[in-house]
Amino acid sequence: PTPPFLIAMINNDNQTLTETEATRQAIRFINTTSAHIFLTGKAGTGKTTFLKNLAKHTYKNFIVVAPTGIAALNAGGVTIHSQFLLPLGMFLPHAMAPGTYDSAMLARKHPLNSARSQVLRAIDLLVIDEVSMLRADLLDAIDYRLKAARSNHRQSFGGVQLLMIGDLHQLPPVVKREEASLLKQHYDSAWFFESLALRQQGFVYLTLDKIFRQRDDSFIDLLNHLRDNQITPQDIALLNTRVVAADENAHNHGAIVLTTHNYQVDALNQKKLDALDAKLYYFKATVEGEFPSSMYPVDERLALKVGAQIMFTKNDNETRMYFNGKLATVTAITSNSIDVQFADGGDTYTLKQHVWENKKYAYSESNQQLEDEVVGTFTQYPVR
Repeated sequence: PTPPFLIAMINNDNQTLTETEATRQAIRFINTTSAHIFLTGKAGTGKTTFLKNLAKHTYKNFIVVAPTGIAALNAGGVTIHSQFLLPLGMFLPHAMAPGTYDSAMLARKHPLNSARSQVLRAIDLLVIDEVSMLRADLLDAIDYRLKAARSNHRQSFGGVQLLMIGDLHQLPPVVKREEASLLKQHYDSAWFFESLALRQQGFVYLTLDKIFRQRDDSFIDLLNHLRDNQITPQDIALLNTRVVAADENAHNHGAIVLTTHNYQVDALNQKKLDALDAKLYYFKATVEGEFPSSMYPVDERLALKVGAQIMFTKNDNETRMYFNGKLATVTAITSNSIDVQFADGGDTYTLKQHVWENKKYAYSESNQQLEDEVVGTFTQYPVR
């Protein structure tokens, strides 16, 4: 889907444009305007890197929110529902059915506490990651919360600038069957850009087109054609050069099996792990403070053997040794060490544990600044 109303569109499709230059272009728009911004791009174009580096390049006070716990964890932020104290259900101009709520109901039954109101009054910029999953009605609920907290009902979102990051070709907003008819009475679709508040002011559509994660131009072209549902006969021919016999032997040579459900993934992985003639090791995560199981980014109890294939579940933003989705094979294990060989070759790499932080935002009266308060941690190897 393409939003029907735009202030401007900026493309980064000049192949000579470096990642740093593209970042500067986007940062300039944030720092010199108050316009809402939708930053999008394919996988590997630098959206996550942009978010991770945002604090270094903007003078604006901001917080990061996301629609789900896992998305918030990956973005280094908090969930939308926890930050804005929103109940489950649909936000409508007038609550008229079970499972719906309106602004009057929010003010009466779900008022913001002082701590969250202080945070919302202190920000200049609200960053929403994985915005493709955000429903239009939920964005309008955010609009109401910001207007009420900041006592500014004249401007959309109480005068706070939005930076919305995501990819409309990825996860769409979820609308239950019983919600669809009610939603259609107020919105043309469930996508975030149909938000009534956002339509009043419009937004800048900023696209990062240069892919940094892949360097094979033919592979990049193939991925782009598949993404846009514009597959060509040449693409089919290229894919067919990789076809092997569909038998069990193919799976023993690192072939990737795609399934429709997680239980099928788990069963196949367990079968392959059991077939390996090697000692089984378990590595248990360390969980401290407030860290609900619904937010666990990887298995709490990781089972591995020598010869097992693993996949990294996050980007290595420090040494760039791996990225989310990169494959490797376990080559050596002890009770406190795991060595792997990347699928694309290179030296053996010793896995390092990663610490995920569950945090909340607070406003410090003493120094009059926003602060991150870590309320819980999850420490584990970032692999599946």
